[in-house]
Amino acid sequence: MVVKRLEGIPGFSIDRVAKEAGDDPEVLRMENLDTDILPPPGVVETTIAALKNDDCNSYLPFTGNRDLCRAVSSHVQKLSGRQYDSEKEVVITCGGTEAMLDTLLAVIDVGDEVILTDPTYAGMINRVRLAGGKPVLVPFYNINNEWRLDLHALKAAVSYKTKAFFIMSPSMPSGALLNRKEWQAIADICLAKKIWLIYDAAMERIIFDCNEYIHPASLPGMGDYTITLGSVSKEFRMIGWRVGWIVGPEEVMKSIALTHIYNVVTPIGIAQPGAMTALTSDEDDFDGYVKELEKRRNVLLEELRELPVIPSAGGWSLLLNVGEMGYDSFTASQLLLEKGKIAATPMRDWGKVNSDGFVRLVYSNEPIHRLKGIREKIVKSLHFPPMLD
Repeated sequence: MVVKRLEGIPGFSIDRVAKEAGDDPEVLRMENLDTDILPPPGVVETTIAALKNDDCNSYLPFTGNRDLCRAVSSHVQKLSGRQYDSEKEVVITCGGTEAMLDTLLAVIDVGDEVILTDPTYAGMINRVRLAGGKPVLVPFYNINNEWRLDLHALKAAVSYKTKAFFIMSPSMPSGALLNRKEWQAIADICLAKKIWLIYDAAMERIIFDCNEYIHPASLPGMGDYTITLGSVSKEFRMIGWRVGWIVGPEEVMKSIALTHIYNVVTPIGIAQPGAMTALTSDEDDFDGYVKELEKRRNVLLEELRELPVIPSAGGWSLLLNVGEMGYDSFTASQLLLEKGKIAATPMRDWGKVNSDGFVRLVYSNEPIHRLKGIREKIVKSLHFPPMLD
């Protein structure tokens, strides 16, 4: 018997694909958001030292180490231009995913609607459902070989039940990057309707092709309506540390702190010093890391030339349109693994318009020399006739 809040919530499929891939070293591991790129210098050493620090083996402070809260406040202020009180407007969490549920529990009631993009991270969609809300999906479309948000659908999606936007940019899984016009359209609605913007900033600075970085709280008036969710997982390659944060206006952070405390009580003590080291690390390390990801994306796009794929403008992954190749996502994922030794996650349930016709290819965990040759494996697996160069 399934309780109502779990009705219609599917499994991820990521773990299923990973299990089927097993330990075969020949399989390209493109199903999960892992990375082979090391964290910033000093992070591991700081974390090891924390194991011997009794202050790190404590429940307190419930909302995070005060030094880390100050570092997070400074980080978000630098990106958004808005000042945040580290004592009252920052909560440290067990990764960005805890931050999502804490925030949703604090800003929506049962039956409230939350607007997300289509596609988007299934963990965002289904945490809305867990919190009792209703996800409302606004599609991205391919315009001039870019993912662009349907602004007409965006306006039409808003109703009297809408309590929040829940937006990630660059978006996972597509790598879509919202431009200034799209952010402004969201801001206009938030300001007019007094709607919260929950901004998933997990990959916010992983941007390619010299595209413009925009923090939505930097837009006029949006500092009072934006709740920023971040973590060290993607930008600092520290997935296993499970350190995230929530930053927003004091009026809502009181409720968010309460949901955090009664959800997990406290963030991970021994991981927080390493997170602070990452947040204060050299910018050259981050810039080099983004350049490496962009190189991998470029190699993958070159390999996938003339196959149905839209370039990612940032992030760790892009989407292959297997629907245009005659397959649903589950069938394509199975064939790619069985015949091509490519582990790729089916996107069914990651959207509505943009879901079952796509598989996700993650390039953050495979070096360039292994990405080369993937075209032949895909063509072989899906019987898609290769185009002549």
